Amino acid sequence: MAGIGFELNKMARRDDLMGIAGAYLHSAFAIAGPWLFTVVALAFTTYLYGGSNNEELLNFRGVVVYNFSFSLALSAPVYFIMTRYLADQIHVKNVTSTPTVMLESMILVFLFNLGLAVFFYGFYFNMPIELRLAGFANMFLISAVWLLSVYLTALKDFSAVTWTFIVGMVIAVIAANYLSKYGAAGMVAGYDIGLSIIVFMLAGRIFSEYPYHLTTNFAIKPFWKKYWELAVGGFCYNAALWVDKWIMWFAPESVQLDSKLRFFPDYDSAMFLAAMSILPSIALFVFSIETNFFHHYRRFYGNILAHASLRRIRQFHSKIMEAIVEGARSVVVLQGVLAFLLIILAPQIFEKLHMFFVQLGIFRLGILGSFFQVLILFATIILSYFDCRKSNMWIFVIYLATNTIFTLISLQAGYNYYGYGFFLASALTFFIAAAILLSHVRKLPYHAFISNNNSVKLPKAETSADYYEHEGEFNMGVDRKEVLHPSKA
Repeated sequence: MAGIGFELNKMARRDDLMGIAGAYLHSAFAIAGPWLFTVVALAFTTYLYGGSNNEELLNFRGVVVYNFSFSLALSAPVYFIMTRYLADQIHVKNVTSTPTVMLESMILVFLFNLGLAVFFYGFYFNMPIELRLAGFANMFLISAVWLLSVYLTALKDFSAVTWTFIVGMVIAVIAANYLSKYGAAGMVAGYDIGLSIIVFMLAGRIFSEYPYHLTTNFAIKPFWKKYWELAVGGFCYNAALWVDKWIMWFAPESVQLDSKLRFFPDYDSAMFLAAMSILPSIALFVFSIETNFFHHYRRFYGNILAHASLRRIRQFHSKIMEAIVEGARSVVVLQGVLAFLLIILAPQIFEKLHMFFVQLGIFRLGILGSFFQVLILFATIILSYFDCRKSNMWIFVIYLATNTIFTLISLQAGYNYYGYGFFLASALTFFIAAAILLSHVRKLPYHAFISNNNSVKLPKAETSADYYEHEGEFNMGVDRKEVLHPSKA
């Protein structure tokens, strides 16, 4: 999330409520723009179409949800690698290859999704040709948005980015509603129009931000070998968020349409509604980490690079721990209060939304699972700052494995236990992630000087100048010149 902290600080320092509100709004879109687009556009399209039991509407929602979930997992390895690539290039102040790498990585994303898209819309689904084509295009458009979202936090014009998603969302809803007279194919096509606008507007912003010539050098290729843990972890994390839904689509109470799209409406709608509860906490979390924590993070490693005394380094180590505790406390309090209110007020919410009360148990377990999901995100992003790639990878592998196993067990146990799989997997994974984070942060000076010190790990022939050039030092966002000469930053 290189660069976002400085811009959010500027917004928050304004002497009005709109500055703070804008900072939180842009934080939300920076980290959850595609997700917000999909959820809100689906909700409004469903509302305008006038119900949720129409076959055409179900086919439309099914195509979008299938594409959203599977493209997220399949695209994750590429955009996790791209995130690291972009951060490293911004760190060394060499972003000339960014437009080329963006196009190269987009081709990779399309290739990663091509096989499943061909299988779904070429062979498996029983759909008319126009819906197959619209669904096929939809999968690649959503994949492109996932990838382009990597660049959102590097773009300094957050207002333009936020308005891009808002404009695309409005056009998608209007176009889907207008073309609904052509059935599911028309609605998907309308949705594709909104997505296309987002893709082209974001791509235009990126090319204007990085106005460099395209090259034939595949610059991102070495990153796949160097940062393979990010690719594995990215896939496992995003698959973990969806694997319980995929499994529950085969529950005895699930529904299969003539098109072969499968759903479990009770589970899906309850879990999607529960997932919306994390949005305020995500905005708060991004704002807190990218401002308060990152400030102390830079000072800690900056003092090490400036050869400060051990006493001063330990002071900033304490500041980092305090910032983590403060950020965690804010997220726990906000998400805890939201979870408590939503669990208590669930019957009234369901009545207003005309949802079945039999879904209350699933919804409440989804709220609790989402509470721990936010905390997992908090812990793993902090670990990412300290370049704990393998730790994060194993956390995500555990999350995927536990959610799969626990959901399968709850599926066998019956309807009353639906939702326990996601809740228990999120809770267990969080406690493991918290233990790893606590252990690492407590020994942060040791890791900075010893375990992450390439002058210790590399052959003695290597010099201290070589040491700075290697990945293990402090290349998670700290600029040597900026640290040693803050007046020039």
